[in-house]
Amino acid sequence: MLTGSIVALVTPMTEVGDVDWRALDDLIEWHVESGTHGIVPMGTTGESATLDTTEHLQVIKRTIDRVAGRVPVIAGTGSNATQEAIHQTREAQELGADACLLVTPYYNRPTQEGLFRHYQAIAAASSVPIVLYNVPPRTGCDLSAETVARLAQIDGIVGIKEACGDAHRVAEILASVAAAGKDDFFVVSGEDAQTLQMLELGAVGAISVTANVLPGKMAGFFNAWAAGDVERAREIDRQLQPVHEILFIESSPAPTKWALHDLGRINAGIRLPLIPLSDEHRAEVRQRIDLAGAAK
Repeated sequence: MLTGSIVALVTPMTEVGDVDWRALDDLIEWHVESGTHGIVPMGTTGESATLDTTEHLQVIKRTIDRVAGRVPVIAGTGSNATQEAIHQTREAQELGADACLLVTPYYNRPTQEGLFRHYQAIAAASSVPIVLYNVPPRTGCDLSAETVARLAQIDGIVGIKEACGDAHRVAEILASVAAAGKDDFFVVSGEDAQTLQMLELGAVGAISVTANVLPGKMAGFFNAWAAGDVERAREIDRQLQPVHEILFIESSPAPTKWALHDLGRINAGIRLPLIPLSDEHRAEVRQRIDLAGAAK
């Protein structure tokens, strides 16, 4: 089971858009030192849609090699083409990923049966643990709780990152999965602003955008929750809510990458069609991160 603060890692880039390997190494070290509980390279926040397959797998390999087993690495290997998803999942498995995160096929708008068969085919072609990823605002399709319950019966499909926008989906998924006789399937939040509510409903962690800029704070939030210090977890969540909000003031990961650049962690590079954060929002992004980071 994957738990705690799992960072949806940005892919640092040079000013001309090349992957910045040294900055990637430095980010990974910062996360491990800060207590981040897991790392996702090549998720949506990693700009997976604009890296080619070779780059995609290179980033996954570099992350696995640099982490060296210190925390789990959950490789983003999703695609809207089932065969491409199979290829990337197999490659990540060979590279040593602890699990793979597979977003629902985007743009195609498959039916629920099509979604089921997509994931069924990937699971049949690989042996690495598979985490489903549902994010309808990005993909145009919604993986229903009933379909998740069907998929949970397949060997190797172990959990889901849920980002449909409705925190109550956590309870629906867990109830549907339990009714189907599965008791070891987990849910992690894909919506930072809703994570506390999702934990209260049975989620066990988050694949977090905010963890990119405040890794220690996000780790502390989950550590407090795991220790049963609910009031401390709620206080940290209150401090983080303004950051959760501002990191989506423009298309993600533009605000997050600019914030990391402002913190001196990465260069300003981002790939078209995304562009750097607008000047008008920069001061507020900086202020909210500074306030949350300074709060005790």
